[in-house]
Amino acid sequence: MTKDECFFLGKIVKKYSFKGELLIKLDTDEPDLYENLDAVFIDVRGNLIPFFTESSQLHKSELLRVKFEDVDTEADADALIKSACYLPLTALPELDDDKFYFHEIIGFTVEDKNFGTVGTIKGVNDSTAQSLFEIDRNGIEILIPMNDEFIAKVDKQNKTIFVNTPEGLIDLYLEE
Repeated sequence: MTKDECFFLGKIVKKYSFKGELLIKLDTDEPDLYENLDAVFIDVRGNLIPFFTESSQLHKSELLRVKFEDVDTEADADALIKSACYLPLTALPELDDDKFYFHEIIGFTVEDKNFGTVGTIKGVNDSTAQSLFEIDRNGIEILIPMNDEFIAKVDKQNKTIFVNTPEGLIDLYLEE
């Protein structure tokens, strides 16, 4: 299993008990979906290693208290602190038609109501306060905020996202 085949679930932040229990800070809006995990992949020195769970339960809303098989001591638990946890992409819950995961829209075409075909989504920048579509238009990068007011329709079948951006936004990137 590679990171390309997985999504980031969260990070192990601290020990919970002297019996090897750990707390994972979940990176999700719906932590209860991940309360009863059978296993997770943990990044150990750049390799994803499967760890099977004996038990897991939510702890203070966004933390998952987990006991892994063969992690029975404080030393075992210490070795995993600050490690990233992943699940296979197939474990992601199905979304409504107008919702999407960032990884699944790579390669989609963006059509603007006023401008026409903008280009192809090559990535999503979510490091800013507002996530941005990173669109390639013949070698020129165009950034469009992923704002519900701008996104008119998501057509997953035809791999197209229809947007209605403010007049002049796209032209800003195309002016010499």
